[in-house]
Amino acid sequence: AIPVRSSRLPLLSDAMPAPAHLFPLIRNCDISRICSTVCYCHHKHLCCLSSHFAHSHFRYAPQKKFAALCRPKENFNHFIHARDYASTPQRFYLTPPQVNSILKANEYSFKVPEFDGKNVSSVLGFDSNQLPANAPIEDRRSAATCLQTRGMLLGVFDGHAGCACAQAVSERLFYYIAVSLLPHETLLEIENAVESGRALLPILQWHKHPNDYFSKEASKLYFNSLRTYWQELIDLNSGETTDVKEALINAFKRLDNDISLEAQVGDPNSFLNYLVLRVAFSGATACVAHVDGVDLHIANTGDSRAMLGVQEEDGSWSAVNLSYDHNAQNEHEVERVKMEHPKSEEKSLVKQDRLLGLLMPFRAFGDVKFKWSIELQKRVVESGPDQLNENEYTKFVPPNYHTPPYLTAEPEVIHHKLRPQDKFLVLATDGLWETMHRQDVARIVGEYLTGVHHQQPIAVGGYKVTLGQMHGLLTERRARISSVFEDQNAATHLIRHAVGNNEFGTVDHERLSKMLSLPEELARMYRDDITIIVVQFNSHVIGACQNEEL
Repeated sequence: AIPVRSSRLPLLSDAMPAPAHLFPLIRNCDISRICSTVCYCHHKHLCCLSSHFAHSHFRYAPQKKFAALCRPKENFNHFIHARDYASTPQRFYLTPPQVNSILKANEYSFKVPEFDGKNVSSVLGFDSNQLPANAPIEDRRSAATCLQTRGMLLGVFDGHAGCACAQAVSERLFYYIAVSLLPHETLLEIENAVESGRALLPILQWHKHPNDYFSKEASKLYFNSLRTYWQELIDLNSGETTDVKEALINAFKRLDNDISLEAQVGDPNSFLNYLVLRVAFSGATACVAHVDGVDLHIANTGDSRAMLGVQEEDGSWSAVNLSYDHNAQNEHEVERVKMEHPKSEEKSLVKQDRLLGLLMPFRAFGDVKFKWSIELQKRVVESGPDQLNENEYTKFVPPNYHTPPYLTAEPEVIHHKLRPQDKFLVLATDGLWETMHRQDVARIVGEYLTGVHHQQPIAVGGYKVTLGQMHGLLTERRARISSVFEDQNAATHLIRHAVGNNEFGTVDHERLSKMLSLPEELARMYRDDITIIVVQFNSHVIGACQNEEL
């Protein structure tokens, strides 16, 4: 049949639910592959872009000929009315159970164990979740309890130019932090155990979802680099107690240095050789929290964020930023970059809000194309495997590249003393913050955790709303509250709002279904990967610690 213009887009239109057997428990990006066969699209060249776009991260500026397609994510409503065709084939949308299967596929929860019926930690537990837009997802997450020192580590990692660097950092960074925090005696004990072939003291207890994997092939290489680091810490022993802020900064910088060094040295194993190069030439931002009693430290490199949820005396919720984006919107960060390079480069350092006109975050792990000299880049690429030498990106030299390094992995560390009113912490990659304001995040999570909902007047934002539409909004809000939500995980609940909120700030199942049904070639055009960790604090323990200090 010849398609005719209509007011609805077949790929995303209202239609009958898909048969349940088409949608078993769906993990990662399987939904996109399923929907590519279930959803009908006449003009593939119009809405289903080539795999180049599906796998290239928009943190890098696209070439000019692709600029129109790679524009920032737009208003979804504008998209669904942009170009529409009517057709005879049957169309489907996802039912609520199918939506839930997708949203809950990667959720994970951990509750801190009690001792003698009491929780003596300042952390009650945490919820985490991920929703992919890239295929494969480029975000990573990590959470672990420090066993040889006190405290818990939690972090989100946003990869670009692939997932290799984010994967490596998510596996390795917490070990570097834990080692940096260890006293001299414990470091000596660990080194002696390695020397004598005895079992090592466990350093971390990981809290992982089954989908959060570790690279077994690289474990020996990673261990050797970590061992070299703790040997140097032993040699540099000053006898002073380790400062947490200093330990975090040293760990970030040292891991980034090791990533760079491993790529330069290479490995006789061809698989590992290619792996370390992929890690070094891709990049990742990181936002990590270290919680020890009432001491909360946030170490941030890049544009993921940490936000504290605070409950005010009247029961309302407010948000406190505990990190700053390292990008062109941060004037202090732009000035820092300019101070590190000659005056003659001032106009070329930041173009179109990107570092050298290419990279959005101004701090990141990996990304050796913004750190190595041109000569070193050429030598490593030419001596590397064919896959690297044939890759146009690795051979490409950024414009106006005169005085590297232009990029650093050094984190900005913020210390906060927890108070009883500090109820939770949200760590999230920029996929969340691009769609939601921090105040909305604080309110949604706070109301979810407490079950208390402070009703605000429904804002229609200038839209003309009929009496029937207003009645529908009020009915929807009442149903949402009475059901106490279908989510058992705070991060899942937040993702549901981030993806499914309509212009009135309420979750619209139809919109949520459409967004989750986008093929993987198209999904990245309208949102980023989203990774969230929600940490819930123990107000009683925090209050007791506060009283002891007084």
